[in-house]
Amino acid sequence: MALSSMKPSVSKYWLIALAGVTWSTVGIMLCRLAYQWLSAVQWEWSLPLGLIGIVLAWVAYRLGFSVIADKNIDRICLLADRSCLFAFQAWKSYIIIIIMILLGIFLRQSPLPKYCIAIVYMTMGGALFFSSLHYYHRIWAVKIQKRSCLPLDEL
Repeated sequence: MALSSMKPSVSKYWLIALAGVTWSTVGIMLCRLAYQWLSAVQWEWSLPLGLIGIVLAWVAYRLGFSVIADKNIDRICLLADRSCLFAFQAWKSYIIIIIMILLGIFLRQSPLPKYCIAIVYMTMGGALFFSSLHYYHRIWAVKIQKRSCLPLDEL
């Protein structure tokens, strides 16, 4: 039996949906941790720190994460109609994900106060969540509005 026949394959629309759900889930998880850490301190501290995290999340979304999401969607749209389930992220992205997980573990184990780490988690989580909306928008455009799944610059 060839290894390629054992490879789980799905349509590119499911890859886009899987990427969106993954980005949303991780974003919500990071924001939830940030909220827990901020709720443990007085609101005079937690409110400004939370607002800083939200503003930084929006900036990170606008300046970087939205571009990454759009490039990933375009890459998926160029794949064959059925591709490997794990192709919802580029292979080099898995290395970045591992580094970010390790960095998160390092931050949680560091002597830094959790309410300071909460700003980083809120920034990353919010940027991931906002960017996940790009995936849902493309699914909406392709499946509901019946538009082509071509890269944005070709639409």
